[in-house]
Amino acid sequence: MDIQNLAYAIAQIFHNFGAVTVVGGAVFALLWRATDVQCRLARLVLAGWLVQVMSGAAFGAISYYYYAKFPDIFGIAVVALVVKVVCAALGILLIAWQLLAQTSESSRRYSWIALCFMGVLALISAAVLRWFS
Repeated sequence: MDIQNLAYAIAQIFHNFGAVTVVGGAVFALLWRATDVQCRLARLVLAGWLVQVMSGAAFGAISYYYYAKFPDIFGIAVVALVVKVVCAALGILLIAWQLLAQTSESSRRYSWIALCFMGVLALISAAVLRWFS
C-alpha cells in the first residue's frame, strides 16, 4: 500500500465531508426558521469550514513531506485556491459573528444566503483547482 496515496485519500475524505457540511448546513438553515436549530447548524457549519481549512492544509503538508515543496500551481489554479481560502475565512468569520452576536432573523437569513453562496463558490473553485493543477 502506498502511504502517500492513503494520506491524500484520507485528507480528501475529510475535505469532502467538510464541503457537504458547509453547503448542506447552510441550505438546511435557510429552510429551518427555528433559532435553536439554526444555532446548532451554525456550529456544524463552523466545524465544516474548519475541517475544510485543516484538510486543505493537509494536502499541502503531505506534498511538502513527500516532495520537500508545495504543489506547483499557477495561473487559474492559484486564483481558485485564493477564492477557496477567502471563502473559508469569510465563512468562519460570518458564522462566528452569527454565534457570538445577537442577530435579527433577517440578518441571520442574509448570513445564511451568503454562506450558501460561499460554500458553492468554494466547491466550484475546488473543481477549477483540481482541473488546472
